[in-house]
This record gives sequence, structure tokens and C-alpha cells, in this order.
Amino acid sequence: MTALFDYLNWIAIGVATLAYFALGALWYSKILFAPKWIAYLKIDVNDPNAKKGMGIMFGGSLLMMFIQSLAIAILAEKLGVVGGWLSGIKIGAFVGCCFCSSTIAVNYFYEKKPLGLFLINAGYAIAGNVIAGIIICSWR
Repeated sequence: MTALFDYLNWIAIGVATLAYFALGALWYSKILFAPKWIAYLKIDVNDPNAKKGMGIMFGGSLLMMFIQSLAIAILAEKLGVVGGWLSGIKIGAFVGCCFCSSTIAVNYFYEKKPLGLFLINAGYAIAGNVIAGIIICSWR
């Protein structure tokens, strides 16, 4: 099984995963989108139950970001995407728009979530995939 993925740069995938995760700390902070995100979701930040399960949320998020970064690395390799940061922007935007944000949109249609919430969450997915793509495609 390991021979199947031995062509991948695992350090780049790990760094891309951590960079994507770190972007979330900024994206969902008071500096950027936390106030609107909290308002859209009607979260009571003073409710002690609002913080329960944070370890599972963060751990699960990190795992999903690893899977996305791994997928970007596999796609880049299999499609022969070379060219450094510009190629990373392209493949990251492709994955972020075509897979992540479109999936979020379908769910939000049925859940009748506000457009603003979609823009925050899909914007994060696109930006995170672009950052992961840049790291993976530049680190060859």
C-alpha cells in the first residue's frame, strides 16, 4: 500500500494541512468572519454547551484537511500539474470550487441556509485549498 503513495511529498502535504487549519483560526476569528458566522448560526457564545466537543471538531477538521491536501497532491501528480505557486492556485481553486463549495451549496439549498453563511464557509474551503495547492505544487 505504501508503494502506491511513495511518489508523494508527505512533508508538503503535512505543511499544507497545517496551513489550511491555521487559516481557519484567522478566517473564523473576530478579525474576519466570526461575528457574522456566529450570527448566521445563532450560536450563543455564553452557553457552556457551545464549547463541548471542540476537540473532536478540531481533530475531525484537521483529518478532513489532510484528506483534501492528500487529494490535491495526488491530482497534481497524476495530472502532471507543474509550475509552482501558479499551478497550486489553479488546482486549489479547482478543487475548492468544484468539489468543496459545490457540496456545501447543495447542502445549504436543502437546509435553507443564508447566502452569507455559504460565502463565509465556501470562501474558507476555496482559500484553504488554494493555500494547500500552492504549498504542494511549489514544494517539489
